[in-house]
Amino acid sequence: MAGRVFSNLSAILNVWKKDRSTVKKKQNKRMQTKETCPVGLLKNSVVKVFFASRDYNRTRPWETHTKRCTGTGFAISGKRILTNAHVVELLNEHTSVHVKKRGSTIIYKAKVQKIAHECDLAILEIDSQEFWKGMNPLELGGIPPLKKAVIALGYSRGNKLLITKGHVTSFETKQYLHSDTELLRIQIDATIKNGNSGGPVILENKVVGVVYEGSQTQSFLIPTSIVKRFRTGAEESDQQAVFCSLGLSYQSIKNAQIRNHFKMSSKMTGILINKINLWSGAYGILKKNDIILAIDGVPISNDATVPFWGNKRISFNYLISMKKPGETSLIKVLRRGKEHEYIINLKPVKPHVKVQQYYKRPSYYIFGGFVFVSKSDISKCEQQVVISEILADDINQGYESFKDLQVEKVNKVKVKNLRHLSELIEENHIQDLTMDLEDDKVLVLNY
Repeated sequence: MAGRVFSNLSAILNVWKKDRSTVKKKQNKRMQTKETCPVGLLKNSVVKVFFASRDYNRTRPWETHTKRCTGTGFAISGKRILTNAHVVELLNEHTSVHVKKRGSTIIYKAKVQKIAHECDLAILEIDSQEFWKGMNPLELGGIPPLKKAVIALGYSRGNKLLITKGHVTSFETKQYLHSDTELLRIQIDATIKNGNSGGPVILENKVVGVVYEGSQTQSFLIPTSIVKRFRTGAEESDQQAVFCSLGLSYQSIKNAQIRNHFKMSSKMTGILINKINLWSGAYGILKKNDIILAIDGVPISNDATVPFWGNKRISFNYLISMKKPGETSLIKVLRRGKEHEYIINLKPVKPHVKVQQYYKRPSYYIFGGFVFVSKSDISKCEQQVVISEILADDINQGYESFKDLQVEKVNKVKVKNLRHLSELIEENHIQDLTMDLEDDKVLVLNY
């Protein structure tokens, strides 16, 4: 009896040892998988970006303050780091950019090689062989499918690299931070905090987007199609803008009455041109009240969208924005009831707020306590001039509410730019100096 019991215990012990061995093997396999996980390997290519610069007060340009911030970047081909333009936006003689590798205490000096505010991207160079040891460039993938799970990598706080999971929820075209044109962006349902800007979003070991904006419930990515276009443009040209725009304002024509007014057939769809900018490649070719029916053979719907993926639709601007400056588009329009086709030479995006403001002290002019600055840079000769600040003085008492208004005319003469405004004021020989402001407001100074 005892022998049989011992025999049974021995058998149980052998089974237990075998099971334990199997469990250990599985645990070791899981640990090995975790350690050699592709995402784990990608972490070493993600860096923390440190930025410091002296910023000029936009309303009181003679005042400055030091701006400091941190962001995220990652290695791309050619021993370069990709990050957001807004992370390193203030490029002047006081700018300082540094990067730090994951798990390291060494901070390396970086230089901004290329920056494009219209797509919020920048490329950094680090002149150090030591820095690039163990750093592998991340591979750029394509546009991720809807509802697909993705992983965002970034340094939100401190020196720890955080992993945030989310899902792709939508695609849309929107204006980026410093741009006046619409570019494609991807939305994910992940909470991305400050410091993550410029970090990669990963799907199947490839980068599918760059974080540039976020909130408590959602975050937005720059798709790799934009990244690739920016990178190619940086390698091919020194020009600031690498994206295109038709340079016109328009309205959707979903109302049947307006479509009938412009003699559109029941099968026609499109958008109505309201205005064409002087710098547009379409200026002098397309006209106000033309109906754009199609671009490069792609029909535009009455809500100004075109097909994207499956049953998804996005703004027609996507068709233009991804082309290179100098390329052409075939525009089909309806004009006075007749269809026409025109080849338009595309021109680069013109940012509304001049890019130079991120590089040097802004120009200003003070008269009667009013501080005048240029708001835009349509061309070297044409600027919008606004009252950025009103310094308290008896001469401007009662005009406190005129701050931020554009100056349209001085003594009935249209203001061309900031220098022109100063000349009109300095050369005034009549007792009352009159300024016509926006919203039909009038400013009169007697001096």
